[in-house]
Order: sequence, then structure tokens, then C-alpha cells
Amino acid sequence: MTRAGEVFLVALRLGLTSFGGPIAHLGYFERRYVRELRWLDAEDYASFVALCQVLPGPASSQVGFLVGLHRAGAPGAIAAWLGFTLPSALGIVAFARLAPSLQTPAAAASMHGLKLAAVVVVAQAVWSMARRLNADLPRAAIGVFGAVAMLATGGALAQLAVLLGGAVLGALLCRDASWTWTRSQPLVSRRAATLAFVAFLALLVALPLLAQRSPHGWAAFADAFYRSGALVFGGGHVVLPLLSDALVPGWLSADTFLAGYGAAQAVPGPLFTFAAYLGAVASAPGGTAFAAAAALVAVFLPGLLLAVAGVRGLDALARIPRAAGAIAGINAAVVGLLAAAWYDPVWRSSVDDPADVAIVVAGFALLAWRRTPPIAVVALCVAAAVLRGTFA
Repeated sequence: MTRAGEVFLVALRLGLTSFGGPIAHLGYFERRYVRELRWLDAEDYASFVALCQVLPGPASSQVGFLVGLHRAGAPGAIAAWLGFTLPSALGIVAFARLAPSLQTPAAAASMHGLKLAAVVVVAQAVWSMARRLNADLPRAAIGVFGAVAMLATGGALAQLAVLLGGAVLGALLCRDASWTWTRSQPLVSRRAATLAFVAFLALLVALPLLAQRSPHGWAAFADAFYRSGALVFGGGHVVLPLLSDALVPGWLSADTFLAGYGAAQAVPGPLFTFAAYLGAVASAPGGTAFAAAAALVAVFLPGLLLAVAGVRGLDALARIPRAAGAIAGINAAVVGLLAAAWYDPVWRSSVDDPADVAIVVAGFALLAWRRTPPIAVVALCVAAAVLRGTFA
């Protein structure tokens, strides 16, 4: 078996079993890639994690991509991404195909339960991230700034402005922040890193221009996902407001969006595969299978291009004065963005009455304090919604 084939099989197993979000994924990766297989040492792995934490995109998928690159070159990088991504992508697309045929009251209650599960999971993500990233007064203030600014304005440009504002405030206020980068052997040439960064920027500029010619065509469709993947900091949950702004209501309804987001909690692997569901259900040209694949590639591509470019550029970033403070400010602002998204659209589109509040509170207690696996919390939210609908 080739090294790329070996990487694919290991990543596939991780993709089938890695529940719990990007932080949990990084723990699974460390145990499998570093301690069990010894494909790289702890210092190199820590370097990859440090890099991907400061780049836009899905951090765990980017780390897995770089581990594959380290192990087997470009074929290994692609194999690592495919193996880790395919299980959840196929599962969420299967849900998209089955959902329209489920028109019974029990199915409607199940869909509502998935929306409530989304409220629980996003709330837990906000809570967990705030404890780590808003742990002192300056960073807490930056988080509040991000939430208030997003609720007052909204939109992708506002999100970018909040992140830039967080970087400036962090550089000024978070002077005690620390950040280190353990230098590893370069994995790509300077030319390859430059080409990756140029490709990232070219697509970021060209897709919106092409979309203006056909607001509901393929360029607009790809731009919605590529732009979301290019601007998201902080992991899969933070892509929620970006995708919602880009796709709702022009491509699909808020209810359809949130039902899929709830279902995405029940599958392992990266949450960014939620894009495959959105591609499958959106009124995109070309049919669901191709649209799902296009959405999946478009949302992951910017983060992977930046990972390739960043491997060669992180040494320079680490030497910039106050870079650590700026990074801390961006991370603090990300929590504010996610808190705003939790309120609107997640809470406002899902919670209708006190019974829904009770389900959400119980689910949050199980997930945040009892350490119940996310898939079990999703199942309990769905079961509670179905029971409520049956006996109402």
C-alpha cells in the first residue's frame, strides 16, 4: 500500500469515530498520529496546531491536511482530507435526500428537535470558547463588542470588520498574551506557498465579480461557500452566521438551514461538511449530488490553501510585535460573533415556547456539565420533541 493509501485509511477511521468538535478532533489526532503511529513528533504537531488556530478555516481539518502532507506529500494531504471528511459529508447528504420525503407529524417534530439540538450545541460552544478565549476583562470586553456590533449591523462585511476590530483592540489591550511557534522542517517550497496564497486571493476577488453577472448561478453559489470558508475564525460553529447570511433566504429557508445544522451534530468529523447538506438542498443548478460536492470543496478550499501558504509564513508572523495580542483579540471577537449567531438566527428561529426552553436547558446541562456525547444530546432533543408532539 502506498503512503497516501495508508493516510487515507487512518483518516477514514478518524472520520468515522471523531465526535465532539474541533478541539476533540485535535485530541484524537494527537493520540493517533503522534503517540500511536509516531508519524510526527509532539513539537511538529504542536506547530501545526498553532498555525491552524490563527488561520481562517476548519482547524482540525487543516491540521489533518498538514499531517498528511508531512507523511506523504501532496497526495497524502488530499487523502487525509478526503478520509476525514467523507463519512460526515455522506451522512449529512443522505439526511438531505431523505428529509423531503418525511412529511409526517413525527418527522416534523423530529426536525424541530434537530433545531433545538442546534440551539444546545451552539450554546455549549459559546460557553466553552468564552471560558478559554474571554478569560480576562480586556478579552471579555472585546467579545461583548463583537456580539453587540453583529446584532446591531449583521452581514459578512460586518463580521470582517468585527474581526479586524478585535485584532486592533487585542494588539492594544492584550499585551500579556503569549504565542509561540515551534519551527519545523518546511513542507512546501516558497513557490508553492506563494501560488497557494495567490490562488486564495484570486478566488476571493474573482468569485464575487463573476457572481454579479448571474446572481443565482454557479459563481454566486460557489462564492457563498468560498467566502464563508475564507472568513471564518474559531472553528465549525462560527461558520454558521456566514453561511446563514449568504444562503438564507435566497437559496433555502431558515427552517431547512437549522434542521440540517442540528442533523450535522449527529455525525462525526468536521462540522464544515454541513456545507454538503446546504449544497444538496439549495436550489442550485446541476442537481443535488454535484451541488453538494461543489459546496463541500468550496467551503474547505480557502482554509487548505491558507494552510499551505502559512507553513512558510508563520515564522515571520511570530516575530511581529504584539502579534500575540492581535491573535488573542481576534479569538475573543470570534466568541462575540458566535454569541450573536446563537441568538439570531439559532434561538429566534427554533425556540417557540416554555417547553422548548426546558428541552434546551436540559440538553445544555447534559452537554456542558454532564459531559454527555453530542450525538446522545441530539437524540434526546429529538426524542423529547417527538414525545411532546405525540402527547400534546
